[in-house]
Amino acid sequence: MSAAWDDPRISRGMTEQLRRRRVLLSSGHKPLGWKLAFGGPTAMERLHTNAPLVGFLMQSALVPSGSTLSLSGWTKPATEPEITVFLGKDLPAGADRDTTKAAIAGLGPAIEVADVDHPWGDVEGTLACDICQRHIILGRNDPARARGILDGLAARVLRNGAEIASITDPQSLQNLTGELIDIVRHTASLLAAFGESLQAGQIIIAGSIIPPIWVEPGEEIVFNLAPIDTISVRFAPASS
Repeated sequence: MSAAWDDPRISRGMTEQLRRRRVLLSSGHKPLGWKLAFGGPTAMERLHTNAPLVGFLMQSALVPSGSTLSLSGWTKPATEPEITVFLGKDLPAGADRDTTKAAIAGLGPAIEVADVDHPWGDVEGTLACDICQRHIILGRNDPARARGILDGLAARVLRNGAEIASITDPQSLQNLTGELIDIVRHTASLLAAFGESLQAGQIIIAGSIIPPIWVEPGEEIVFNLAPIDTISVRFAPASS
């Protein structure tokens, strides 16, 4: 199987995306980490890819749990409940599974907020626009989940107080994302191909554990990743 970065769409898209990231860093923005998307079998088949797409996260995108966000001017807002990987060590390209596990300092919940203002089928363009990233809400880092331990985790997602998803099987938490350790390894190798690296203190949000939740003004999304933490985000009502 060829490497993901051998795909010219990915090569061109990542080159532009990381150029934009360097511009942000040079203007004073602080890095937070990386995001993965389209890692499930159906998504990869549709996009004709063989690994998840990777984007970047900045500290400026981080908002506290319970925040209320305005969707004014957005095209197609979505929220995605995800698992956060907290890195405690640098991770080089080509790291084996044991080395990768040793670099993971803990896990926690995340909610990503995106505005899908670009056609997902355009791999190059989607990467160049950082996979439509807008905001991220992070929960507590559980150091008991160091080495990427998923056993015993259970996820519940509520929309406006009504449960819309419940996952109690650790394998099912990875059905739409790919296997956790493998995608962390993939991220390290992909970034290295473009002169970047996974570093201690960074995070990776590993992709949505359920299909995207298309949200509207006035709604609230709650993500409980038991036994770690519960986080939420609200969206301001539409202006009258």
